[in-house]
Amino acid sequence: MNINLLTLSEITGVAGEAGDFTVTVRKKPRYIDMDKCIACGICAEKCPKLVSDEYNAGTARRKSAYIQYGQTVPLKYAIDPDTCIFIQKGKGKCLACEKFCPTGAINFQDKEELLEFNVGAVILSPGHKSFDPSGIDFYGYKTIPDVLTGLEYERMLSPSGPVRGHLEKPSSGKTPENIAWIQCVGSRNTNQCDNGYCSSVCCMYAMKQALVTETHIPGGGRQTIFFMDMRCHGKEFELYYNYATERGIRFIRARPHTIEPGPGGSGVAMEYFTEDGRKVREEFDLTVLSTGLEAPRDAIDLAEKTGIRLSPYRFAETGGFEPVFSSKEGIYIGGSFAGPMNIPTAVANASAAAGQAARALVSARNTLTKQKTYPPEFNLTGQKPKIGVFVCSCGVNIAATVDVNALVDYAKTLPGVAYAENNLFSCSTDAQKQLADVIRKQNLNRVVIAACSPRTHEPLFQDTLMEQGINGYLVEMANIRNHNAWVHQKNPEQATQKAKDQVRMAVAKAQTLYPLERMEVPVVGRSLVIGGGVAGMSAALGLADQGYDTVLVEHSGELGGNAKNLHTTARGEPIRPMLDKMIRDVQNHPKIDALTNARVLNATGSVGHFESDIEAGGETRRISYGAAVLATGASESVPDEYRYGTDDRVYTHLGFDRLMTETPEKAAAAGSAVFIQCVGSRDEKRPWCSRLCCTHSVKAALDLKEKNPEMDVFILYRDMRTYGLNEDLYTRARNAGVLFIRYDLENKPQVAAEGDDLIVRVFDPVSRKKIAIDTDLLILAAAVVPNNVEELVNIYRCATNQDGFLNEAHPKLRPVDMAADGLFVAGIGAYPKPIGESISQAQAAASRAGAILAQPVMHLDAIKSHVTQYCDGCAICLDACPYDAISITTHAQNGRTAKRVETDKALCKGCGICQAACPKGGILVHGFTIEQLQAQVHAALDLPQAMTAS
Repeated sequence: MNINLLTLSEITGVAGEAGDFTVTVRKKPRYIDMDKCIACGICAEKCPKLVSDEYNAGTARRKSAYIQYGQTVPLKYAIDPDTCIFIQKGKGKCLACEKFCPTGAINFQDKEELLEFNVGAVILSPGHKSFDPSGIDFYGYKTIPDVLTGLEYERMLSPSGPVRGHLEKPSSGKTPENIAWIQCVGSRNTNQCDNGYCSSVCCMYAMKQALVTETHIPGGGRQTIFFMDMRCHGKEFELYYNYATERGIRFIRARPHTIEPGPGGSGVAMEYFTEDGRKVREEFDLTVLSTGLEAPRDAIDLAEKTGIRLSPYRFAETGGFEPVFSSKEGIYIGGSFAGPMNIPTAVANASAAAGQAARALVSARNTLTKQKTYPPEFNLTGQKPKIGVFVCSCGVNIAATVDVNALVDYAKTLPGVAYAENNLFSCSTDAQKQLADVIRKQNLNRVVIAACSPRTHEPLFQDTLMEQGINGYLVEMANIRNHNAWVHQKNPEQATQKAKDQVRMAVAKAQTLYPLERMEVPVVGRSLVIGGGVAGMSAALGLADQGYDTVLVEHSGELGGNAKNLHTTARGEPIRPMLDKMIRDVQNHPKIDALTNARVLNATGSVGHFESDIEAGGETRRISYGAAVLATGASESVPDEYRYGTDDRVYTHLGFDRLMTETPEKAAAAGSAVFIQCVGSRDEKRPWCSRLCCTHSVKAALDLKEKNPEMDVFILYRDMRTYGLNEDLYTRARNAGVLFIRYDLENKPQVAAEGDDLIVRVFDPVSRKKIAIDTDLLILAAAVVPNNVEELVNIYRCATNQDGFLNEAHPKLRPVDMAADGLFVAGIGAYPKPIGESISQAQAAASRAGAILAQPVMHLDAIKSHVTQYCDGCAICLDACPYDAISITTHAQNGRTAKRVETDKALCKGCGICQAACPKGGILVHGFTIEQLQAQVHAALDLPQAMTAS
């Protein structure tokens, strides 16, 4: 309702200033009338012109009349003017699309338009492009058929790709069994290209591809990854690395120096040197180049049009403390335009940009918004179920395994089914309109969607029903993709039979569905932020500047968190002035109530309306709030090795930063310094990577070299993880003379005091000798460990991962939402991250929380428990409920006092444990009643009575 989507469009100019920009947009002709196009695909089917398919990275061909992919938004075809025969050659040529289009949607009179928009803020999020290695003959790309880029191989693996996930060697069409990946192609490279940075994502996508490949090849095949450093710096990425190793993925720390065609021109032959100096020649069926990320092609042009500055690598220039602010006020940067980043970081970054735009435009909030309305619901009382079954092909995700046409034919035979059909993508805009048309024409009053997960798509189909005046809870979904097609790809016949069982069960339940009514809860326009570090204060300021009263709760006696002990950012920006300003802004903000020596004692209610008792300074106060941000932080662990605590020359990172801040002359006077990485992390006790340490050590080493160029500085590391643009620090450190020595867990450094000397011994893999370093300073990269949040987890019924960090709702698509609605997470309490990323995540959390607080009421799901007349107050359900949503009450019954339970609908999550525990049918869950579940069970067993409407 509030998004105007312009495709085939580009910005041509931005004029004005923050709060009052005029944006000019060039909208290119589509040559197809979007109102008439029904996405039937006949234009593409009849088009004779084949061209390279950009979406499939050039590994397939498409027509000049095309959609990029099956779930394109909007799902409308377009004609490529650069390759269309009629547009290129003129009158009388081709016109096959126009001749065969059943709706007359082809419009060759379509013209380019120039549009102007008056906006208050601009967010630039043009993404990135993949590095093209075709100009580097060393890799053999484009000359050796069996050398592919990571993006090309990704499309080959995809069920919707050119070979539908069935791996093929381009040279022969045979299944490859021995595949190699070469890392850092187009990244960490200033010899063959100018990309000195790390692309952040390549190590992980190579591992993912290797593990997925194992499932695509009979017998699993053999996968080898050649790398310099494995950069598994994200949340649980190290676990993934360990899992890949356990699965038999070979990791070889080497850089192949010769890549040639394999025997007979098939496959690839490589030569490389192992770490112990041996020269190896090895043959592979296929080689994948893990190509990095580059700034978008039009970055320079976009910067000129908008007036922003770019970094030397052509990414948008942003600030360390303002990670989504461009150099021009009012223009914000979203996603990987700010630099290479993975999906969770990009999504959080984009939410942060949206939040900063909302913050800037708070005075104009709700002046242009539109609210969606629905027609009154039809009264279906007394009507027999008339069910429509809609089977989704999901492109080839389902149709490649399940016989969807046979499934449709089967659905038509089921009792109560009045209509059944197949859709290419049931979730597409076009399919939704078609679904609405069928509901009206066939007078359907129940709908079964055989497609994917109801968790992701049920709200969409509910909305379509509501638009037709039908209660949204009269739809039932059968998950024939995730629960069937995806896991039974090698057994299509059995998968089709299972899909029939799933649809039969869904139809049986659909006959028992009844309308439900959603609850409305007034939203309290106040927020709660737990944690007074940089992330917590950033979130509080983001919410307060949007106009929401905010209570900030910090358990210690002062604000600032770990940042109080930090010296500079990776960019060299001093942290203390920024921190002091942030603390002042929080303390002086009229809408922030900052409480120190405080803690949250409890919480009741749900999204939109929570209540908590907060203890602060010996007093307890009760507050109401609509959303909360948990920025609980983390701590530096205390090392139990390397003489820490017994020798005053041994520091942790925070201790060293205090030294650099308070007595920098002492540090500068040292003749040598040694940094040891991964102290207490990436081991059995703490299997995660603490992410911050490599960059911090490299930056600290550079600071020492700048203060004393003659100082000998060593960094002992396992994998150097200066990801993203921080790779420049690693390069600068090597050029400045910092010496890097790699070690592994089997050969950890040893530290001893010998007389007055502090000696570090370590095995050097280059010289193949154990060396001794006499050092004046020893800095340990101690692990980052989560703070104890057990009390908050119990209060809010949220969750942590196995390492104790707070969990998000979805690691990629909802990286700041928590599983409990109305709760958001930010900062290193979720996982270790540098200050810039913590601020970005906090701003994203404030943006997401603000979207709730901006609503006058919240509409809660109607799947809630309901007490029936059979309840006798035994209270078994009360003890079983994990959300404290049930209480015991008393009432008068036949002249005496009787007990029964009562459900708080706002707290109830519809989990069904109460219904399962109740021995008498005294409580049920709407949408999952005993009768409905029995209908499904009987249908699964193919019992006739299951198909009878109640």
